[in-house]
Amino acid sequence: MSLKNKVLAVGAIVVLSACSSVFTSKENALVGTWRMVSATVESQGSRSDAYGPDPHGWLVFTPELTFVEVLTDPRVPVFRSNVRGEGTDEENRAAMAGSIGFFGRYTVDQNGEFTGNIVKGSTFPNWVGAVRTRDDLQLKVDGDRMVEDFRRPDGTKVHIVFERVR
Repeated sequence: MSLKNKVLAVGAIVVLSACSSVFTSKENALVGTWRMVSATVESQGSRSDAYGPDPHGWLVFTPELTFVEVLTDPRVPVFRSNVRGEGTDEENRAAMAGSIGFFGRYTVDQNGEFTGNIVKGSTFPNWVGAVRTRDDLQLKVDGDRMVEDFRRPDGTKVHIVFERVR
């Protein structure tokens, strides 16, 4: 390895170490497992439950700045077939409309507050690669309660409340 490459490698390690200490020196308010307690959508003045009156969902934020979110409507009927991928058009439509699952990476600021995320995988393929900043998606933590607010491309407002799982 040339001297130039050695210097670059050492520099990269120093930068990565410094970045890691920034995140570990401040408390990341998001870290933990969160359970969805309510989810509403509002469109053209009409408000409804996004995942039914008793929504099921979990949102997990790791200290390594990864996240996984799965939200479901427990009223979605089971498929007639027990083989995944063999649902009818109607069953698949209901499952797609009544659930979402996605994962990726997220960022926080020096105060440990959400600043954005990038979706690496999703049950809704259009979200893969999506980058959202706090201008697009707001996550506000207040103790053991977190509120998520965002607006869909069609203008629909989404409001989800989570409680920290102990």
